[in-house]
Amino acid sequence: MKEGKIVEITPLYEKTIKCPLCSNSFKSSKIRSRFIRVLEQKSDFQTVYQDPAINPSLYFIQVCNYCGYSFSEDFTPYFPPATRELINSKVSEKWSGKNFSSIRTERMAIQAFKLAAYCAQLKREKEITLAGLYLRLSWLYREIDDLEQEKRFQRLAVQSYITSYSNDDYRGTKMSTVRILYIIAELSLRLDNEQQATRYFSIIIEKQKQATEPKIVQMAKERWQGLRESRNHAPI
Repeated sequence: MKEGKIVEITPLYEKTIKCPLCSNSFKSSKIRSRFIRVLEQKSDFQTVYQDPAINPSLYFIQVCNYCGYSFSEDFTPYFPPATRELINSKVSEKWSGKNFSSIRTERMAIQAFKLAAYCAQLKREKEITLAGLYLRLSWLYREIDDLEQEKRFQRLAVQSYITSYSNDDYRGTKMSTVRILYIIAELSLRLDNEQQATRYFSIIIEKQKQATEPKIVQMAKERWQGLRESRNHAPI
């Protein structure tokens, strides 16, 4: 810093990322934590920020400028046999070179997440990883008031979470059993599948003594109780 010159600290900063697919280095933006101001958290874990433009979810996905491979920190570094070639043929050979490294709008973030979801499918990532991408996509569509697409990605998310829970592929990740049960129940409730929601909320309550996240257990109890009361007050 030059003497007497004030350097303005901006919310965004750039990181240099080495692409796991093509090995080229590219820039990816992140938000400095000091600028993040949380307003509230929704019952499906969406965090709402005071400034919608300073939303870490907008920059959750890294997109390689050279080959189009899109991924998050939740992706594994391992590429199963033939998946590199598949991504190259389906993504890289058709890549337009669009730059996602600077400021992103919600719609740009949606494009990045869809690219990441496609790459995750081609790479055969775990269902828990796909579920997280779909859930975040539903949040982004909520931000732009697109209810139809929000519901679409909620349906995809709940399907992937159920598959992940059934085959235990969430084990060893940041996702706990009680959390995955809760999000299945919560998304089912938001999609008006009360029977499925009740089933999964009930499993949480049955397993509450083994749960390591009492706050989520309490959230499940409150949602389950609210569901019961709404049924009791429903017109006959």
